[in-house]
Amino acid sequence: MKPQLEAFDRLLRIMEELREQCPWDRKQTMESLRNLTIEETYELADAILEQDMAGVKEEIGDLLLHMVFYAKIADEKDAWNITDALHAVCDKLVARHPHIYGDVEVADEEEVKKNWEQLKMKEGKKSVLGGVPRSLPAMVKAYRMQDKTKQVGFEWENSEQVWEKVEEEMGEFKEVMDTDASAQRKEEEFGDILFSLINYARFQGIDPETALERVNQKFKRRFEYIEANAPRELTDMSLAEMDALWNAAKDQ
Repeated sequence: MKPQLEAFDRLLRIMEELREQCPWDRKQTMESLRNLTIEETYELADAILEQDMAGVKEEIGDLLLHMVFYAKIADEKDAWNITDALHAVCDKLVARHPHIYGDVEVADEEEVKKNWEQLKMKEGKKSVLGGVPRSLPAMVKAYRMQDKTKQVGFEWENSEQVWEKVEEEMGEFKEVMDTDASAQRKEEEFGDILFSLINYARFQGIDPETALERVNQKFKRRFEYIEANAPRELTDMSLAEMDALWNAAKDQ
């Protein structure tokens, strides 16, 4: 048996034992595991951003455990098992890569993505956006929706047009902020700015979620420097004093 298969078989056997013998594992349901899976996914995302390869390995293992756990619960309900799930994803990969497993020719990555979306529609998907999870973080969801609609031609021609849209939305936001418009209207206009900025980032090859998270981490480091080096309580310091420490943090 190949080492990979041996390791996967070991995980399956351990899952069987835990489900039978551990009070906590016996109690779990798909619903109770859901939030834990989301947490593990974000821990993997953190490890990737930090380029922590040991952490990535650990979090991949944790997520694999969760996938096996869900499959075990489904098997107990006579719904499906891990074999069914693995064959299903293999079948899907083969069907959606006709340029590898068929006679279709593609020129580049973008053509592969377009074919992928077209094949999904042929499989019975009712909308190009149907595969975007409702519970995705809003920024990631916006990026995914824009990228998916691009595959069917709903796309600006160049980044200059996208930036013009950003400026247009910023102008509309400024106008509405100078009026007595409702909070909902102001929120909507602000959302339009964010959506157009995400679109511009996509045109420039920037992942906006990653970009914002890196800024979050930078802000955290610099503010913690202020806390660590403040001569007295922050509430007793002026903004100018804290700003001086902020600038010092930038030099570190």
